[in-house]
Amino acid sequence: MEKRYEYETSPRKVSPSKKKIPSKKRKKENEQLKRNKEQREKALKLEKKQNLKNVGFIVAIFFILLLISYRSSLINEKFNELQTTKNKLAAIEKTNGQLQVSIESSLNLANIEEVAREKLGMKRLENSQKVYITLDKKDYIEIPEEEVKEEKEDKWYNKILNFLGI
Repeated sequence: MEKRYEYETSPRKVSPSKKKIPSKKRKKENEQLKRNKEQREKALKLEKKQNLKNVGFIVAIFFILLLISYRSSLINEKFNELQTTKNKLAAIEKTNGQLQVSIESSLNLANIEEVAREKLGMKRLENSQKVYITLDKKDYIEIPEEEVKEEKEDKWYNKILNFLGI
């Protein structure tokens, strides 16, 4: 029902019982009301769908940003791990270099002689302790015959020459 007001100082009141609407008009108004109600319901459904789409879109964006931040945290973690291993490697290489220098300095003949005198109590040889020997200039290495025979037998052209008698 419609309430109509007149723009005066006191509005006119319309009572529903006094007003009579013809049945055809009433049917049209009822149909109009039903259509308006259906249109409002459709509009509400569309609005709810749109709201759900918006919420879904926002949730999807949130998860994408969450995945990106998680991935970047993993990258940062691996980068930090790489840096620590590089630092450890640099420290180990530095220690290795220092050890090589100390080994090279300890292999110096003067250092070896000093350690032999001080720690082991050794002395240099005197001339009376030295013994000179003379060796023949003959080669004392013997070559086993089996190895030589195997070498000759392995060569195919030697077999052919032996067969031909050359």
